[in-house]
Amino acid sequence: MSDVRSLLKISRGEETENLPMEVERSKRITRAKFVPKLLKVAGRIPFAEDIASAWFCTQDRNTPKHVKAILLASLAYFVIPTDIVPDIIAGLGFTDDATVLATAISIVGSKIKPEHRRAARRLLRLPEPTVDNDTQDGATTSSR
Repeated sequence: MSDVRSLLKISRGEETENLPMEVERSKRITRAKFVPKLLKVAGRIPFAEDIASAWFCTQDRNTPKHVKAILLASLAYFVIPTDIVPDIIAGLGFTDDATVLATAISIVGSKIKPEHRRAARRLLRLPEPTVDNDTQDGATTSSR
């Protein structure tokens, strides 16, 4: 399940026989390592809120198994020390992680709910977005 083609097959429901094993394997990898690594590097990566939201989505028992599988695979890639581009390379180290996460979110991002995003902001100690009275469409703006 480690490649994009496998993730796409899972998202279409074509590859489900090994899904429970893959979910558990990815869960084991991320359980101990994800939050500590995220908190260590959050200030250096612009996608910290997205990856934390993905994490909270995987922890939600209402999230479908195939969505968990895709998100957990991207989170496992984030915590696995052997990357295509090592994380210690300044400026480039997290680009591969961001690409894998962006791919996963493009496939199942609609399943990441507002409560997952709120939990991510709390974990990262980010302020809640505020509604800007000057916007006509009710869009929110961040007070970061």
